[in-house]
Amino acid sequence: MRLKRRGAGADGRGGLARTAARLRTGLPRTRRGRRRAVQGVMVACVLALAPVTWMHSVADARVRTAADAPAQQVAVVFGAGLWDGKPSPYLANRLRAAAELYRDKKVEVVLVTGDNSRVEYDEPDAMRTFLVRQGVPDSRIVSDFAGFDTWDSCVRAKKIFGVDRALLVTQGFHVRRAIALCRAAGIDAYGVGVDAKHDATWYYGGTREIAAAGKAALDALFKPDPHFLGPREPGVETALAADAR
Repeated sequence: MRLKRRGAGADGRGGLARTAARLRTGLPRTRRGRRRAVQGVMVACVLALAPVTWMHSVADARVRTAADAPAQQVAVVFGAGLWDGKPSPYLANRLRAAAELYRDKKVEVVLVTGDNSRVEYDEPDAMRTFLVRQGVPDSRIVSDFAGFDTWDSCVRAKKIFGVDRALLVTQGFHVRRAIALCRAAGIDAYGVGVDAKHDATWYYGGTREIAAAGKAALDALFKPDPHFLGPREPGVETALAADAR
């Protein structure tokens, strides 16, 4: 039995040696080749981080708190999922911040934009109900039922609802992407980064933003139409006119 164990150990060491040899043969053999390999890795890293750098350069100066946000006519609240038909905790925090902006007269109308691609899943209506319970009049809330992602929400806010300037309400890890995309869509946007508990969801959201920055940069560059565009809707104009009266 001892002989077998020694043999197995020898085979194991031999296997490691063969693996190491294969790895060595996969590396460039010359100094120039190794230098080019390192340069290639560095270029790949720069390209991977370029969208994040762009996002921060466009948006950093426009991130605000609810206290120092500039007054705008419209707040845009992005959907963030439902739990049993009600706003998820993250979405509820966004809506509370929007209600605070309305009470402080920082905004006159709240545009809620989210997913209603299925009959049984209706983010905008759930968001409207929550805001009304927070004291925002129903007549001051406008619903966008085709805000399937951040780019769609920004483009539809501009092209369908006629929003030219807005406060964007979302979590801090998402606010820069929202600002960058809405500005690319033609909206003079500032963002209110809502505080959130740094739990697993927060860390996941922050990590996801690194990957999402690439798609955001492509959306801003090529400006594709949203999944659903549709006709112009007067909801925001009607709500602002009612507010003026």
